[in-house]
Amino acid sequence: MAKQIVYHGSYCKVDNPQIRRGKYTKDFGIGFYCTILEEQAKKWADKYETHVLNIYEYDENPNLKIKEFTVMTEEWLDFIIDCRNGKKHDYDIVIGAMADDQVYSYITDLMDNNITREAFWELAKFKHPTHQIAFCTDKALECLKFLDVEEW
Repeated sequence: MAKQIVYHGSYCKVDNPQIRRGKYTKDFGIGFYCTILEEQAKKWADKYETHVLNIYEYDENPNLKIKEFTVMTEEWLDFIIDCRNGKKHDYDIVIGAMADDQVYSYITDLMDNNITREAFWELAKFKHPTHQIAFCTDKALECLKFLDVEEW
């Protein structure tokens, strides 16, 4: 894979990314989250009072353990449910579609047995593409090179 530009939306400049445990579990577990979609990263930043778009160059290291979900599948869904329930995995990097707020509410309904898997898939059809890359280890963070920052 060639080098590619990835984005991280935040409230501050993040020129030295770190993996920090948040108060909420995330789709792919603990990690530093980026996306190849600039507009999506800007939406992440829009929830803050100060809007900052951090721009990086991602140079994949083939020696790392990488899990990529190219489409939303049962495996993707089960992986997210496991991570949201606090289950650990041993991947350095996980790539795939994001369960945004609406989809996550469907996942919660599924986890609570309020809907079936079939109903989840019917409800979870995206109207726009989403994408996320979770850098889950310090070795994975070494693949990122900070390039620039934009504020608005």
